[in-house]
Amino acid sequence: MSKVIDFQTDPSKYRHWKVEYDGPVATVIMDVDEDAGLFDGYKLKLNSYDLGVDIELSDVVQRMRFEHPEVKTVVMKSGKDLVFCAGANIRMLGGAAHSHKVNFCKFTNETRNTFEAAEQDSGQKWIAAVKGACAGGGYELALACNHIMLTDDSTSSVALPEVPLLAVLPGTGGLTRVTDKRKVRRDRADIFCSIEEGIKGKRAKDWRLVDEVIPNSKFEETVAERAREFAANSTKPDVEKGIELTPLNRTIDDKGVHYDLVEVEIDRDGRKATITLSGPDADAPGSIDEVVAQGAEGYLLKLARELDDAIMHLRLNEMELGLWVFRTQGDPEQVKAHEDLLLANEDNWLANEILQFWKRVLKRVDVTSRSLTALVEHGSCYAGVLAELLFAVDRSYMMEDEFEGDNRPIATITLSESNFGRYPMGNDLSRLETRFLGEPESLEKAKGAIGEALEAEEADELGLVTMILDDIDWDDEIRIFMEERASFSPDAMTGMEANLRFAGPETMETRIFGRLTAWQNWIFNRPNAVGENGALQRYGTGVRGEYNMERV
Repeated sequence: MSKVIDFQTDPSKYRHWKVEYDGPVATVIMDVDEDAGLFDGYKLKLNSYDLGVDIELSDVVQRMRFEHPEVKTVVMKSGKDLVFCAGANIRMLGGAAHSHKVNFCKFTNETRNTFEAAEQDSGQKWIAAVKGACAGGGYELALACNHIMLTDDSTSSVALPEVPLLAVLPGTGGLTRVTDKRKVRRDRADIFCSIEEGIKGKRAKDWRLVDEVIPNSKFEETVAERAREFAANSTKPDVEKGIELTPLNRTIDDKGVHYDLVEVEIDRDGRKATITLSGPDADAPGSIDEVVAQGAEGYLLKLARELDDAIMHLRLNEMELGLWVFRTQGDPEQVKAHEDLLLANEDNWLANEILQFWKRVLKRVDVTSRSLTALVEHGSCYAGVLAELLFAVDRSYMMEDEFEGDNRPIATITLSESNFGRYPMGNDLSRLETRFLGEPESLEKAKGAIGEALEAEEADELGLVTMILDDIDWDDEIRIFMEERASFSPDAMTGMEANLRFAGPETMETRIFGRLTAWQNWIFNRPNAVGENGALQRYGTGVRGEYNMERV
């Protein structure tokens, strides 16, 4: 087996980022160790990054939300002279497997989406303080911030040079954010994305590529002033102390990945992973103060962290497991009680952060390029937030009536208010709205069943599951489905699933992931980019890539 990529880290292990806290303002400094790449064969020069750099950034962003809720403004800056960030490391991209490249782009997208949404979700505003060259993925880091400040000097510029230099696209949503978020005029965007040298100073502001351009002599002072100003105007409540995100209890072996609440069983012959989520082993706390006191050991936060880590492990380390099967076991009433306590206290900072975290984890499920199914077995606990998994997967199967020799409680599904908008997909609709697109009456019927423990026939009638099966048919039907799914082309499956999962309106987020899945996925396979004489292989040699000029 190749090197296992570990998504767990903490500040004591950071090689690439430094974080300074000063009351309501935090400064995140990118200072990449060029000798600390995730793999051999390249140096991370000029603040370029690989997946290891982004794993640390993801941890920074997550800890900022839970461990430092006092922070209202975050300034992202470079720790190196003359360069903000040179983007994704080209040598890494040139040598990486196709599957790694695309999953790397997906993870970097999710990380940027998280701090981009921090203002809306948590009242925490991010500022990019750009001094020096800011190119490709470096500019995409800045684009995901809520406010971009550029110093006005001879070396500082913003650029998306992937098309002319590398024959690929800005893979972390750069094109989409330029047009959809910053609303740069199409013809100007065409120029911007076609030039290597980028754009500086006043023109960058006039074209809306940045928000402010500041003389070099006043840059640091103005950034600090702006950060204090944003913090003073923030609606984020004052919180004195956060909670510690303690290390997860996790074991990895040949049979799978094992946590306290999540069990991942691997079947390599069947090319599938079975992910079992356990319900709580105790009643819900009596108050939100008890949830805060539990910290990272609180049930819904712990479950979300374990599931998130399992998803990332499977995505990057187990790419041939094309089918993921979700199961749950536990008391659905207890699951709902734990969630209800958070929902009743949404104005509490930690309740809000846990609910927002679940939104992000469920979005990770939505955009994962695996065939997803869920089994609603006897003894399952698909209630509230866990019921969202049933509407995220491609198909769901539910046990009907009693099964011989099975003494577990009868299979049920319990909906809550949260299933109707608390955890929107990337298309800004709930999963049930997406499921019942064009069927508002079905959505209303489902709303009428909130709080009821729905058995198979009722769940089927409401359209909440794909198929209900009795004792006689269960094993054979499930086996046939899984064998068939594992036999299909993974490329066809990725294309089909990504198309079917996001019905309804397009948003910036669905376009980012849709373009990554379709366009960048395709371009990363083309000889013009990755062939022996392609642009990625020839980068830095002084020789241009050799292109097949046929338009496809």
